[in-house]
Amino acid sequence: MVKTIRTIAPSATLQVAGVIPESIVDGPGIRYVVFAQGCRHRCPGCHNPQTQPFDGGSVLKIGSVLRDMKKNPLLDGITFSGGEPFEQAAAFAELARQVKKQNKDWNVLVYSGYTYEELFRRAAVHPDWSSLLNAVDILVDGPFVQEKKSYELLFRGSSNQRIIDMKSTRHSGRVVLAEER
Repeated sequence: MVKTIRTIAPSATLQVAGVIPESIVDGPGIRYVVFAQGCRHRCPGCHNPQTQPFDGGSVLKIGSVLRDMKKNPLLDGITFSGGEPFEQAAAFAELARQVKKQNKDWNVLVYSGYTYEELFRRAAVHPDWSSLLNAVDILVDGPFVQEKKSYELLFRGSSNQRIIDMKSTRHSGRVVLAEER
């Protein structure tokens, strides 16, 4: 685990494409979903191309997400989708910390176009990426590959993407897929 420095205030803001206050398709259980605005991957066939420009979307305060989540006792956690959440790693890491502080039973799922290995390498030189990576419970990693698209896959768009159990991965030092548990 890479040592991190807290660099953002709890009142921070996110640039978002939008939110879905209740979803059953963006991870296990009932989830609050925040869609990051801005993505460099530009995967052909992207499910959310409107989230790619960095100058789109709107500003959202972390506090408003927390207040909104608190209203729904059925939530199991929060999902960060995109866009690419790691492009705003400091703010999403702070949101993840605040979500877990508010309710220890909630988990954090992040969709990233980067693989776990890429995120781990970049986290070594980007403390904010390390903070977000360390706050994640479930990581769906890798770019969307149109040729590997399938509607049969659980919580992911293409078969190259993995659903990684981050707690087990941190504990074992190797990638542990959620299906392996």
